[in-house]
Amino acid sequence: MIEIVIDEGLKVDVSHDFVREAVEKSCFLAKSIKKPSVCIRFAANDIVQQLNAEWRNQDKVTDVLSFPMQEAGSLDASESLGDMILAMPFVRDEAKRLDVAEDAHIYHLIAHSTLHLLGYNHMLDADAEKMQRLENVIMAKLGLHKPYSEWN
Repeated sequence: MIEIVIDEGLKVDVSHDFVREAVEKSCFLAKSIKKPSVCIRFAANDIVQQLNAEWRNQDKVTDVLSFPMQEAGSLDASESLGDMILAMPFVRDEAKRLDVAEDAHIYHLIAHSTLHLLGYNHMLDADAEKMQRLENVIMAKLGLHKPYSEWN
């Protein structure tokens, strides 16, 4: 089940069906998981900043946070993969700065966060390259822009 939560007072103009498709395609392409269980929350910047300070010791807002519920090496598709939370005002500003459509940027961040829930990270250059290549594939399968240029 893919649960979508929009905090009171926020306007989020995305297709819930397309949000679900972004999660499902990410899970299937990365780990062949067909029916993932994930919670996606759209929130205000201050909420995300609080969580970022509490869980990552970074007292600043960021676009999306991922909270995996399982160890990367032992994923059980019948259990929740975890939660993600997007800071919508920050995401809107980021989309404008990057000159991409807001909804496409949201779908990219959902794909990115889903990969984190599946155990991917971008701490090392090789891991970042692998993750970015996969994000490009996912976005192409969704019929959207490639968020990263090709690696040489």
